[in-house]
Amino acid sequence: MSHNSSPQIVTAHSGSPLNGHIKVPGDKSISHRSLMFGALALGKTTITGLLESEDVIGTANAMNAVGAKCVRQEDGTWTVDGVGLGGLLEPEAPIDFGNAGTGVRLAMGIFASHPIAVTMTGDASLSGRPMGRVLNPLREMGVQVVARNGDRLPASIRGSDTPIPITYRVPMASAQVKSAVLLAGLNTAGTTTVIEPVATRDHTEKMLIGFGADLTVEVNENDERVITLQGQPKLQAQDIIVPGDPSSAAFPIVAALITPGSDITVEGVLLNEHRTGLITSLLEMGADITISNERESGGEKIGDIRARYSKLKGITVPADRAPSMIDEYPILSVAAAFAQGDTVMLGLEELRVKESDRLAAVARGLEANGIPCVEKQDSLTVTGGANNIGGGTVTTHLDHRIAMSFLILGLAAHKPVQVDDAAPIATSFPTFLSMFGELGGKLENKNEEAA
Repeated sequence: MSHNSSPQIVTAHSGSPLNGHIKVPGDKSISHRSLMFGALALGKTTITGLLESEDVIGTANAMNAVGAKCVRQEDGTWTVDGVGLGGLLEPEAPIDFGNAGTGVRLAMGIFASHPIAVTMTGDASLSGRPMGRVLNPLREMGVQVVARNGDRLPASIRGSDTPIPITYRVPMASAQVKSAVLLAGLNTAGTTTVIEPVATRDHTEKMLIGFGADLTVEVNENDERVITLQGQPKLQAQDIIVPGDPSSAAFPIVAALITPGSDITVEGVLLNEHRTGLITSLLEMGADITISNERESGGEKIGDIRARYSKLKGITVPADRAPSMIDEYPILSVAAAFAQGDTVMLGLEELRVKESDRLAAVARGLEANGIPCVEKQDSLTVTGGANNIGGGTVTTHLDHRIAMSFLILGLAAHKPVQVDDAAPIATSFPTFLSMFGELGGKLENKNEEAA
């Protein structure tokens, strides 16, 4: 991976409106799941628009290591020859998941109900992230785990011969924990039930039903989602079109809103209701955003999003919106820097255990560029409309969303904004720098001049 080479220092300059029609990379959540569910299905799954980022390629390699065949075809589509539930082979070597939290946590669920031993490793960032929230319910199902202190990677698990179906109430809002338990339940005889007090993104449920799983979702008297899965279904191969990732679309959308004269349309973006919290928040701030050409693909709603330069105002973003936009707070903070008044973001404790302590990283980046903010344990308040912002260097902590967010800040700030390393952007948005160049943005890469 590129992270070991010298850091990629990039500076963003303002002054040009951004205009054009673009497509953003495929949705990361759906890309990971397409490969995994294809591996567990019988037959050949075809995937169009797969996000070809380091994280997702890591998931493809992981599925290949346990016997599936994930192959990129000449036309850019991917095919997965599945092994079927119960057909996974024991890998010959440890599987390296790089920086992919989604990849490793969902894979743990898949491996848990197959009688194989798997050792999972990751990069320095992933190895620092807690895995206990996933491993604990899997232990209840009969998995044996040997992991570093604090349930961190590297971790070795031995899946159970006779996994036990469980009813599990998810203690925190986490689509990854929910998904891991459901995936373990696939190859477990009997009924696996997950109770979700706070609804999170539901790609796993939608896609499992699409592949033929017997899965139902109900809301109980306490307003909790109850997801019931009957074990050992026959999953059938599918043809999947991966929609554009709303977390990636967030960057050109906000760039257009804060850069005078801009008008950008992002085509074919996922509009799943558990992923549109940022759009809701921006509309409340007065953003000129319109959605057209709404259609359905693979059980998911998609559409084209047009964003034009807007005079934004500060709002309070309620805590209950956090699960639907947890990855978008860094870029929302940039929008808030250009809004009149205070934008208050509540319920952000989950940001402290992302690729970096993302809340602290955002606050330090804002401060470095002259933007007043108040960081608390679980909230961030940004005061917009300051004069003469920019001019700072932002420490990204190898976090792709921090790097992209502050480059967007620089496209509209009074002075250039530099990020200390843009290399991690490749984990989710490999075409980021070139795409903004095509839209008219000035992003200057120090390394290319040196090369």
